[in-house]
Amino acid sequence: MKPEVKAFFDEATNTISFLVRDPEGSSCAIIDSVLDFDYASGRTDTKSADAIIEYVTSKGLDVQWILETHVHADHLSAAPYLQEKLGGKIGIGDNIKIIQETFGKVFNEGTEFERDGSQFDALFVDGSSIHIGQMRGDVLHTPGHTPACLTYVIGDAAFVGDTLFMPDFGTARCDFPGGSSEMLYNSVQRILALPDETRIFVGHDYKAPGRDEFAWETTVAEQKATNVHIGDGKTQGEFMEMRDTRDATLGMPKLIVPSLQVNMRAGHMPPEDENGDVYLKVPINKI
Repeated sequence: MKPEVKAFFDEATNTISFLVRDPEGSSCAIIDSVLDFDYASGRTDTKSADAIIEYVTSKGLDVQWILETHVHADHLSAAPYLQEKLGGKIGIGDNIKIIQETFGKVFNEGTEFERDGSQFDALFVDGSSIHIGQMRGDVLHTPGHTPACLTYVIGDAAFVGDTLFMPDFGTARCDFPGGSSEMLYNSVQRILALPDETRIFVGHDYKAPGRDEFAWETTVAEQKATNVHIGDGKTQGEFMEMRDTRDATLGMPKLIVPSLQVNMRAGHMPPEDENGDVYLKVPINKI
């Protein structure tokens, strides 16, 4: 089956959110939504999510799933807001528990912060499946960027999150806690073992040098042939040396501190303080 895919590009974070629709009905899923956030003022906005809501309502669609490929470190998830407006279950990989344990300590969240993934409606393991109307989606555990990264294979489409970028930009960084260039290489090989004609939808695009337009759709065949980091038969050793060297030069994403606190809670803000206001913590020398 060939699902219909609608992309929503957020230029502020270079994130692409996807709406995946059953071509034979009204059922759909939303993948990797964005809650707009201005760090300087601490203000949120729902402009990006509202664009998805407007599209869903204008087409009369039925949202069955709101999916996360992983706990994003560069944008906040709008999953709870979308669920309130549109319904659907929020799902993520079972290894969210590792992320919650790691960053629960970093942010000193205390015992009231549940580290069992219970903030989400569904936790997926490798081999899990979902249904979106008549479409079946299969879950691949593709760690390396983070321990909880997933790829959703829905019909002829694979939603890879940050694991792969467009062929001219390469692959995800692996230097976050629990990341591994060895694991990422092996995960990419699983994705590249899908049929050559499989459409790959990437979670970010930064417009590689020489390219004028943002892009987010490629194929397994194109990735195998031309991905600048891992294509054309590059060995695991070659990839790991390149990835580890490159990662050592990268700074942290500008929204990593608010993103982790919110996204490990399935997109919810931390609990209100005793004065009724919500605060985010900035850990010093911890990330």
